[in-house]
Amino acid sequence: MDASYDESKVLALLQDESTQRKGFELVVAQYSEQLYWQIRRMVLSHDDANDLLQNTFYKAWANIDYFRAEAKLSTWLYRIALNECLTFLNKQKAAATVSLDDPDAAVLQKLEGDPYFSGDKIQSLLQKALLSLPEKQRMVFNLKYYQEMKYEEMSEIFGTSVGALKASYHHAVKKIQKILEEAL
Repeated sequence: MDASYDESKVLALLQDESTQRKGFELVVAQYSEQLYWQIRRMVLSHDDANDLLQNTFYKAWANIDYFRAEAKLSTWLYRIALNECLTFLNKQKAAATVSLDDPDAAVLQKLEGDPYFSGDKIQSLLQKALLSLPEKQRMVFNLKYYQEMKYEEMSEIFGTSVGALKASYHHAVKKIQKILEEAL
């Protein structure tokens, strides 16, 4: 992330057709890495995360004229990225031909076979525990734990109350703790 990034200046660039491309380049440079990791934590695969990141920026670019700055640019981008993840995960589940006992087995096999995953046993267990969470809990956990995002900002992304998000995070942590304790 660039410390000199000024969202108000970038928004001004985005609103002027002659400087819109330059403004969007700054947005991509500012948010690519953090969006990539948020998407990657949801879909696990490097290649899928790259594809979804590109889709996210494509949709943002295609709809940049509709962005009204009622929320932060990062909030808008996260919402697009999370919607892309949900769509992808739902399509993946629908196409899965794994046993009903373990619907996430294919995702875990994909993770373990990913040449970009260099996790040890504990990281693998954590990823398996995260996969056991409902998608919204997993997203809330990832945003809070890895991105250290405030509940108020998450509330804008999800359109959910802060209290509900805190409860989701609490339940996610408890489930993850239980799974890790049982595995170790």
